[in-house]
Amino acid sequence: MKWQPAPETMVRQGIKLMERTARRSLNNMQSTNIIPLALAMLLASLGTSIANVALPTLAEAFSAPFPKVQAVVVIYLAALTVSVATAGKLGDRYGLKLMLIAGLATYAVASVLCAVAPTLPLLICARALQGAGAAFLTTLSMALMRQTASEARIGRAMGMLATVSALGTALGPSVGGLLIPMTGWRGIFWIQIPLSVLALALAVKMLPADSGKIRASSLSFLALMNWSLASNLLVNAAVAAVMMTTLVVGPFLLGIGFRLTATQVGFVMAVGPVLSIFIGFPSGRIVDALGSRRVLTTGLALLAAGAFLLAGLPQRLGVAGYMLSIMVLTSGYQLFQSANNTAVLAESASDQRGMISGLLNLSRNVGLIIGASVMGAIFAFGVGTEEFAHAAASDIVSAMRLTFLVAAGTMLVAIAIMIERHASAGRQP
Repeated sequence: MKWQPAPETMVRQGIKLMERTARRSLNNMQSTNIIPLALAMLLASLGTSIANVALPTLAEAFSAPFPKVQAVVVIYLAALTVSVATAGKLGDRYGLKLMLIAGLATYAVASVLCAVAPTLPLLICARALQGAGAAFLTTLSMALMRQTASEARIGRAMGMLATVSALGTALGPSVGGLLIPMTGWRGIFWIQIPLSVLALALAVKMLPADSGKIRASSLSFLALMNWSLASNLLVNAAVAAVMMTTLVVGPFLLGIGFRLTATQVGFVMAVGPVLSIFIGFPSGRIVDALGSRRVLTTGLALLAAGAFLLAGLPQRLGVAGYMLSIMVLTSGYQLFQSANNTAVLAESASDQRGMISGLLNLSRNVGLIIGASVMGAIFAFGVGTEEFAHAAASDIVSAMRLTFLVAAGTMLVAIAIMIERHASAGRQP
């Protein structure tokens, strides 16, 4: 019998990797500040990815069709989306640390409710609360990281967060794939509880106290908007939709189309996020060295190429073709994320960082919802039935091709938007 690491061992190793990366990569920043912020970001991304790999198991456990169990993912993203702007505003008004602690407490309670949920509707409600807590984690971690980083190292700080987010995304399918056969679907929520408590304790102890006089911006979200910001947010949403599509469609292609086990599906799906762990921080260094504009464009080009490859390569090369395509897509995503976040946050005023971070996360999560719902619907249309468990492998592969052709077209539109955005900036006096 082949040895496999226990889920708790994998999580501990992930946290140790996160700590080493923090100390090595941002040596001019206080690592004691970085660790709770990184762990909070890891939790939010773990909450998304670990549920995706459980969708087939949930469909069987609750005897529910795909659209109903899909709500477990979509409601988390929806709650996260509607809450991120509010989280940023509250952080600017009442203190970034205080609101981050509130978010961590909410996430911990919601994880308990998810683990003990007796029915699918109650699980969906608990996931909504968990998503609301995650909104505070993602938004305020980014704002606090920007507040900590020096002007010359904003790209590296954003790369650091991208690395940690990727680590959470990588751990999700892998840990979920190991836990589900041993504990059932509830185990994917039980494991998040001690991590939430640890992050809460570290945030209370390590993060510096909020300033006694907090001056929040009087501007509304609409007042902050201009074409430059709007184009970055729009493209950010499009990219997130494409990446979420891989998480939703991937388990069905690998499990039904290629007939892999749940554990095998988890490890194959972790290839992209694991790659992100190693290229996230270097992508931030590249942004600091070359500037966000060129790196952003390069990232979008790789995303388009990866989506086109996913539309055709898996049906020719099988699992190897899927993994190769994901590696190209992931490289583009990491470059784009570091460049886009740097471009948007670099010029933000100190009293608007919570709001700007909220808008970035809002656009990202709108994209995640589109990826989980709209792109999921396109995939279901391609399969020809909502009962994926009864679909033929050839139908799953055909639906994969259709879905990622749409994704590739979306990336071409995103490239056109950024070309126009840069052209408009060049025409300004």
